[in-house]
Amino acid sequence: MQGGYGSAGSNTDRPAFEVLEPATVTVPLVFNSPHSGAVYPPSFLAASRLDPLTLRKSEDCFVDELFGSATAFGAPLLRAHFPRAFLDVNREPYELDPRMFEGRLPSFINARSMRVAGGLGTIARIVGDQQEIYARKLPVADALERIEGLYKPYHRALRQVLQDQHRRFGLAVLIDCHSMPSTGAHREEGQRADIVLGDRFGTSAAPFFVDLVEEALRGRGYRVGRNRPYAGGFITEHYGNPANSIHAVQIEINRGLYMDERKLTKAPGFAPLKADLDTMMASLVAALGYHETRIAAE
Repeated sequence: MQGGYGSAGSNTDRPAFEVLEPATVTVPLVFNSPHSGAVYPPSFLAASRLDPLTLRKSEDCFVDELFGSATAFGAPLLRAHFPRAFLDVNREPYELDPRMFEGRLPSFINARSMRVAGGLGTIARIVGDQQEIYARKLPVADALERIEGLYKPYHRALRQVLQDQHRRFGLAVLIDCHSMPSTGAHREEGQRADIVLGDRFGTSAAPFFVDLVEEALRGRGYRVGRNRPYAGGFITEHYGNPANSIHAVQIEINRGLYMDERKLTKAPGFAPLKADLDTMMASLVAALGYHETRIAAE
């Protein structure tokens, strides 16, 4: 399944996103990589005041590749090809900053969210170290076109995959895959964990699933935290519904483990990290096979 990338001001014929399907779906897992897209529309580059490397600072580089074995384990993987700096699907559909746009935005936008205030709404104002993306204000039509042409189709695809899994198994478990800078913006944050799991402080997934992921990763020697500094974004919060047997867990991987954060290239740690994530997926699949009926009935 693919979504077209020939609209929304993209100036490219590349698909906006794709759902990689296994030959046979055998587990109720869904993997999602919404921020690893690296296809930058020429029109977007032309409108930006930043060079391409700086624009890429908000990418979850190579995360779709790190979880690329999902299909081998019988689970679908949804991944975006458009970049987060162009459109962020891990936000509400209309978290927009009116100061960014020329013209009047619809009255129903959310201009008061903390994410908008920080410059990181559905259409981001900044990347990296608070660097402004755009050289001038954008037409309102541009924002609405990105939302209608990319955001909504992406979420339709994600919702459909989760519904398909729930229909097959009576259960769906979304693993929302991300990466984080190796150092925080504030000194008081201290040294970051290798991996942070987010379940919206216990509201987006049953503890059973988060425990499984954490135990598998700790078993490979990783320092694993929960919910701080990342508890899960819009996707985790919006789709996680444990009462209806749909569980959502966000996973944030420290970029220092697998890439050069300055050059945005893979580091020697990429291959061993991918192997460890494969082991984690295998553990999760094995446990779900054993517990699937009991969990679905809870």
